[in-house]
Amino acid sequence: MRQKGDEMITTSIETDVLTLGARAGELVAHHRVVADNTYTRWFATGAATTDEVRHLTVQFSVFSHQFVEAQLRKVINAADLQTYRAGKEILMNELGVIFKPPIGGGVGSGEGDLDPALVATDGSVDGSRFRFAAAHFEWLLRFAAPLNLGFDQLGKRRHATASTLRFCDELLRIYGSEDASTAEGASYAVEHWAAAGFWKELIAGLRVVQLRQYPELNLAFWTWHDKVEDQHAAHTDDELAQAMVLPGFDQGKFLAGATEMLDGVQAFWDGLWADHLVGRSTT
Repeated sequence: MRQKGDEMITTSIETDVLTLGARAGELVAHHRVVADNTYTRWFATGAATTDEVRHLTVQFSVFSHQFVEAQLRKVINAADLQTYRAGKEILMNELGVIFKPPIGGGVGSGEGDLDPALVATDGSVDGSRFRFAAAHFEWLLRFAAPLNLGFDQLGKRRHATASTLRFCDELLRIYGSEDASTAEGASYAVEHWAAAGFWKELIAGLRVVQLRQYPELNLAFWTWHDKVEDQHAAHTDDELAQAMVLPGFDQGKFLAGATEMLDGVQAFWDGLWADHLVGRSTT
């Protein structure tokens, strides 16, 4: 039976979670990368040329591949076992362990489905199997093939622009921070940014390109991530509640981590927009 004092503590924590969650939600919603992303809004119109789609693919491949390093750092610096395991779920899935959905739910058991269009977006890597071809980077390689982009042209830091490198380095510094409050703030920001619609805008533009010129483009890398991000964001309140009871949790550092991480994301998209403007001005 829970005592009255326990009920007061629980109620206080719940209130703090709701208050901080509201502040963090407002911070994300009003940040320019969510409220006014010029690049993704333009890209959704389908006006991108082949060279611009190739440029997006290369830069996104660098971010996507370097994210694996940031996620590993997040796992290493986890504040407790629960956070450690949650981080490994994401890391192992990125590397090719398909989510094994709960019994009776989802599609794709991890036993043979390699097309991301058929792979589950929920469940656990625990008890599932590793597949080389299920790695997210390999999904992106298959998308890039019709654009005449191969393995040696994708995913490496040497292919990145300065703005993409800034984003990658900020992921390592903030998302993978040794400070749990900072890292949780960055994680909250990344998940809510990812669920705010940028995937849908990229998919809309890529569908136009697919219909116009490249019917063989496989968009499943993009559509799978769009589906999974909606679920990740829905879990962040629970994650925030767990983080707030950790010893030394600092709300100020949490909010600062969220803000700085969003600034890093913004640098990535601003760089792509600047590259677009330069490219159009020289043609």
